[in-house]
Amino acid sequence: MSFISSTSHRWRDLSWSALLMGMLVAIVGFTSSFAIVLQGLRAAGATEAQAASGLMALSVGMGLSGIWLSARHQMPISVAWSTPGAALLITSGGSLSSFSAAVGAFVVCGLLLLLAGIVRPLGRAIEQIPSSLANAMLAGILLMLCLAPVRALAFDLWLAVPVILTWWLVGLVYRLFAVPVALLMLLVVVSWRFGLPENFVEAASQALMPAPVFVMPVFELSAMISIGLPLFVVTMASQNIPGMAVLRANGYSPQAGPLFSNTAIASLISALFGAHAINLAAITAAMCAGSDAHTDPARRYWAAIVAGIGYVLFGLMAGVIVLLVTMVPSVLIEAIAGLALIGAFTASAVAAFTVPEEREAAAVTFLFAASGVAFLGIGGAFWGLLAGGVMLLVSRRLATRTGQ
Repeated sequence: MSFISSTSHRWRDLSWSALLMGMLVAIVGFTSSFAIVLQGLRAAGATEAQAASGLMALSVGMGLSGIWLSARHQMPISVAWSTPGAALLITSGGSLSSFSAAVGAFVVCGLLLLLAGIVRPLGRAIEQIPSSLANAMLAGILLMLCLAPVRALAFDLWLAVPVILTWWLVGLVYRLFAVPVALLMLLVVVSWRFGLPENFVEAASQALMPAPVFVMPVFELSAMISIGLPLFVVTMASQNIPGMAVLRANGYSPQAGPLFSNTAIASLISALFGAHAINLAAITAAMCAGSDAHTDPARRYWAAIVAGIGYVLFGLMAGVIVLLVTMVPSVLIEAIAGLALIGAFTASAVAAFTVPEEREAAAVTFLFAASGVAFLGIGGAFWGLLAGGVMLLVSRRLATRTGQ
């Protein structure tokens, strides 16, 4: 009887404002960055079928995780895929020997995320990484992607200009819709320029059937160091920790460990189907936890539940979405990804060089990560964080000894 009463109470908490906000979060959260995810999986060696499977696993996994956490804790706990992690794949995925090696790195990342949830000192250790270095690494990873719109102009001026102008003009009015509308414009101009393939309808009908592809992970040391470890760091530093901060800023105080553990388990399961990482959301968390979702904070959790349902539905349509994307030249998909990440690049670059005493170490971290060069088979993001960390540690020790 108490279960029925509790369920009835929760249904009464559902409101039109939470329903509409949840739908908006799902649309914006998915369409604004799925192109980054697809490009990342492709760069890591995924076939089109594996990329579609990875996108589906990510979307369904984060949807189910968000639904469970929000309903369980009755808080607007929004879950997302790791957009910076996908950007890392785009810039460093070329150093991988196979997509199976990438999946092995995804599994390692998931295990580290799980340990961060279970072993609290590990989570605290990640929090102790200087924000200047974490942001410098992220800015370096994002730099080459943010140059993609410029490369797209050189590739095809008449295709790129309408897309970039649409992004800019829509962003002046409502920034959240800038990338989704620009993506829609890209599909329109490509269809007008090249037309639809002859077998498009038949292929679309076949793609409507969800097709998960199991990928057996291969554990290679170079992949685990160059992809798995940086993926863990950027996911924790730029997604999980800010996601907790957003919840606390809006008056919610869940324990971090269970949330990290839940999303880590979702990451581990979905990794076997090509997904890179699932984590707490930051931007969409602010949308779900804000007053626009409901004036009563105790009823806002429905916005995150509705968003989770939307993510699951989008995930089941991943095959059709990938089919549409294959019509578009890859340089233009990268341009959309770059437009989506300009804000993140700006914020991380500014944060990286805020502290004067840490600027030199941050600059070294940034340059290594931005170089796209792999040393000993390990990507620049790891070496940048290592070199910057050593520089900062030595400079602090010297300053302590000299009394400065």
